[in-house]
Amino acid sequence: MSAAAVEEPFEQRPLLGAAEQPTLLDVAELISNQFVGHRVEIVGSQITATPPPNASHGKSLSRLMRALFMAGLDEDDVLQNVGIWLPDGPSDYAVPDLSVVDADIDDHLIEYNCYDPAAFRLVLEVTSSNPSDDLKRKPTAYASAGVPVYVIVDRKNRRVMVLTDPKDGEYQVHAVHHPGQSFTLPDSIGASVMLSVDDVLAAKK
Repeated sequence: MSAAAVEEPFEQRPLLGAAEQPTLLDVAELISNQFVGHRVEIVGSQITATPPPNASHGKSLSRLMRALFMAGLDEDDVLQNVGIWLPDGPSDYAVPDLSVVDADIDDHLIEYNCYDPAAFRLVLEVTSSNPSDDLKRKPTAYASAGVPVYVIVDRKNRRVMVLTDPKDGEYQVHAVHHPGQSFTLPDSIGASVMLSVDDVLAAKK
């Protein structure tokens, strides 16, 4: 995972009075300000703060982005660290490592620099030292949001998972790809993209 990037300044929330209880967004903002460089998310009404990624994590993302661009996707449609608003809770949001989005995503801003999930064609996470969120909580969150394709680069278990067909909070199709294999992402993302597991996982975890 990688740290959340603030693409445009959001209005500072007013100081809370003694009798007021902070919201999850208030707490998330406080954590983000205190732990500079961490990626703060609220998934399933739980706040997580992920430390900055290591170099091999970044290399995996670079290889993936290069493959997406070579397949013909526009640079403006392949973005890193863009927030997606989630329907599971009143303040839930995530910041995927990589997303393929619609060209008009700027028209779909909701709150807290996060965008309507309807503008996302694909979200992708490269696992970090603690992959449980990417493998357990986020599949439910992204499926509930209706994101058509969720890709997990699972560096610890040396595999790439492609989850598709979201329905009733679950992805109905789980395709698991192992070293030595290649696979093609769904055409619904806007291009025919073939990926090599060995290439994506070449950097050691």
